[in-house]
Amino acid sequence: MAKKEMEFVKEITRMEDDFAQWYTDVILKTELVDYSPVKGFMVIRPYGYQIWENIQAFLDRRFKETGHKNMYFPLLIPESLLNKEKEHVDGFAPEVAWVTHGGQEELAERLCVRPTSETIICSMYSKWLQSYRELPYLYNQWCSVVRWEKSTRPFLRTSEFLWQEGHTLHETYEEAQDETIQMLNIYREMAEELLAIPMVTGRKSEKEKFAGAYATYTIEALMHDGKALQSGTSHNLGQHFTKAFDITFLGRGGELEFPFHTSWGVSTRLIGGLIMVHGDNRGLVMPPRVAPTQVVIIPIAQNKPGVLDKAYELKAALVERGLRVELNDDTNYTPGWKFNEYEMKGVPLRIEIGPRDIQNNQAMAARRDTLEKAPISLEGFADNVVDMLDSIHNAMFEKAKAHRDQMTFVVDDYEVFKERMATTAGFAKGMWCGERECEDKIKADTAATIRCMPFEQEDLGQVCHFCGKPAKHMVYVAKAY
Repeated sequence: MAKKEMEFVKEITRMEDDFAQWYTDVILKTELVDYSPVKGFMVIRPYGYQIWENIQAFLDRRFKETGHKNMYFPLLIPESLLNKEKEHVDGFAPEVAWVTHGGQEELAERLCVRPTSETIICSMYSKWLQSYRELPYLYNQWCSVVRWEKSTRPFLRTSEFLWQEGHTLHETYEEAQDETIQMLNIYREMAEELLAIPMVTGRKSEKEKFAGAYATYTIEALMHDGKALQSGTSHNLGQHFTKAFDITFLGRGGELEFPFHTSWGVSTRLIGGLIMVHGDNRGLVMPPRVAPTQVVIIPIAQNKPGVLDKAYELKAALVERGLRVELNDDTNYTPGWKFNEYEMKGVPLRIEIGPRDIQNNQAMAARRDTLEKAPISLEGFADNVVDMLDSIHNAMFEKAKAHRDQMTFVVDDYEVFKERMATTAGFAKGMWCGERECEDKIKADTAATIRCMPFEQEDLGQVCHFCGKPAKHMVYVAKAY
């Protein structure tokens, strides 16, 4: 049986040997996803979808607390609508999937499968908005979008993915800007409080901003392999789309005015980030607050009198506290087999309870994040477990932050920067001149991009570390998924 109990771990490639293969092994072996018959489209299996549901629940609550309401807009967008905002359509044209036939009939106008919904939403806003008294519009939709990607990897970059996209209208630029930053902060809150992932927040460069935006703001995470992951974006779209779609309202002075527009979104790529920040060579390591199963209870010698009764009693106490609990009393597998399975799936806390434990008024608690195992008293059992889960979340966040800090370096020599990007990668902090030519050279030389100009600017010098010209901003640079 010992050999079978180790099969799970043996089937996962070591991340130090091949990080990409490790990632693929983990998502397939833990049954998060599977590949569909159409290249680039993934099937999200129940264990993976539960993670998305927990992310969705956290964000949906926060959106509603800040006054937003959910709506739904059509999947298909007429080509004429997409073409109304040139910068936007040029940005998405290479990734658009087109519908050309309805049944056997060729359509008079091509319909695109939404790559994002600015155009269809703005066309409806132009019909609805009349007066400043109706503003702000604070709407969001949960849906999927299609972007026909050439190179795909489940969760990180797929041709179809699940996301939410908020689209708001405001009377003034200042109100729109406040909304843009508010939603970015909610994303950061979600990443840190739910996913235990530390984020760098800031503004995108002109090159990297969303097509048609006045300004794009981002939360950026660093993966275990030293690559960055853009984990969520919030855009101040100014009046680009409202003018293109003739969205007007009667202002306070009696004149027709164009409102200011924002959009913001996160997607299922967050699950990819979750895996790559916290996972290890045994598989997933789930932060407790987002884990589909927070606690698993394994009865030991469950045929002995009182063991199963006590196990179910402990489960009931935890469920009463609102925890997501699984009790595995399947007699077809040994406890050792179950230990390996739940470690691979990243369940934060395993509780083992057997006859000797019951005699001692305790259980054994095994943490997935540290693999430490220690007795836990049955007195105040539920409170003890809740405290332990909070401790696990905090420890995982601090571990990820320490790794990010260790993989962050200040650029002081361009040649050394290029060497670092070619080997260990990580976040490079440096001063930047703000010019597109310099940004293009960084990417051409290293395949790295400017991830953001962080809100927390550091004075690292007066000249650009990448070209020697006078510096304007401190930036984070990294290779990215």
